[in-house]
Amino acid sequence: MNGGQDLGGTHGHGQVAPEPNEPVFHAEWEKRAFALTLAMARPGGWNIDMGRFARENRPPQEYLSMSYYELWFYALEAMLKERDLVDDDEIVVGHALHPPKPVKQTLSPGDVAQVLYRGGPTERATDTTAKFKTGDRVRAKNINPVTHTRLPRYVRGRVGTIERVIGCHVFPDSNATGAGENPQWLYTVRFDGPELWGDGSDPSVKVSVDAWEPYLEPA
Repeated sequence: MNGGQDLGGTHGHGQVAPEPNEPVFHAEWEKRAFALTLAMARPGGWNIDMGRFARENRPPQEYLSMSYYELWFYALEAMLKERDLVDDDEIVVGHALHPPKPVKQTLSPGDVAQVLYRGGPTERATDTTAKFKTGDRVRAKNINPVTHTRLPRYVRGRVGTIERVIGCHVFPDSNATGAGENPQWLYTVRFDGPELWGDGSDPSVKVSVDAWEPYLEPA
């Protein structure tokens, strides 16, 4: 979707100032927001793309005013409410007021390390043939979906070159909406700076974007 999260190529957001020796978490509540989001994914039945969409679909004025883990926290709240795992009155007081809802599975302590450090593979077997090959010229489609997508706005409508054929992977656009994994071929596409930013751009600049096949068409 077109929202506050898609900032590539936009102006007016101030200087990027990395924090020296930045810690992973700045406060204890950030750890809890992260841990609860991972732990509740199993009983809640959401996947990584659903989680991303829940964070990104907030109005831009809200998205841009929140810290990183504030977005995680409010997305967690929204996903729990969507699945009827908590009620509004429980959110207000911050603890359970009603009997727990039945769930199919939970994250056990013994599985935490695996979830944190390994994740889940996204490549899938396929009997389809990749539409493009390394060196092909392609155009990123000018799409404006109202749900989740991984195609940045600044490359839409722009021409690039297939740099690498990565394989067939879970398609986030459908996975985020619960419509299934719908695996699609995934490519790395290289764009020249002037193609993206105009004639005034540094001609030596190259930007590589991983893009699924439905995002692309022959140039």
